Amino acid sequence: MYDTIQISCPSMFFTKCCFSLSVDFNIFTGIKTYNSEIFMQHWLVKSEPVKYSWEKFNKDGRTFWDGVRNYQARNNLRLMKEGDLVLFYHSNDGKEVVGIAKVVKEAYQDPTTQDPNWVVVDLSPVETLKKPVTLETIKADEQLKDVGLVRQGRLSVMGLKREEFDRILELGS
Repeated sequence: MYDTIQISCPSMFFTKCCFSLSVDFNIFTGIKTYNSEIFMQHWLVKSEPVKYSWEKFNKDGRTFWDGVRNYQARNNLRLMKEGDLVLFYHSNDGKEVVGIAKVVKEAYQDPTTQDPNWVVVDLSPVETLKKPVTLETIKADEQLKDVGLVRQGRLSVMGLKREEFDRILELGS
């Protein structure tokens, strides 16, 4: 009568009935969904606003994230999947999270170099935060003490835990 299915997350099993039933997985997982995506990854990318600002990104509507020449940041780009959400951080001037973007095209050869080891992803803006979340605010928040932005300050592309992503959004609302 019941099937047990595993949904690509460790130790998460759901039981579904054999008949058609609309299920809100939030009831079972407590996961707050954004745009109906339950199991996406979350990221943060940095840009110097004098080189490429959130405002310019919004005007462009879409961009490829190029110029990454750090191996760990490159590996993070390779892990990004279409639909993943990305926090946009102004580095150097401002030092604040200013908006949410999403991955609209997965990793491909960086068109600004002949070296096949470097990749880009395409991003598009989703939403501007109501109030920017400063690095100072992030460092002072107990829930964000282990976030990559604090631990690895020079890394330009980093993963975020769902809880970290949600906390930054909460601080920016």
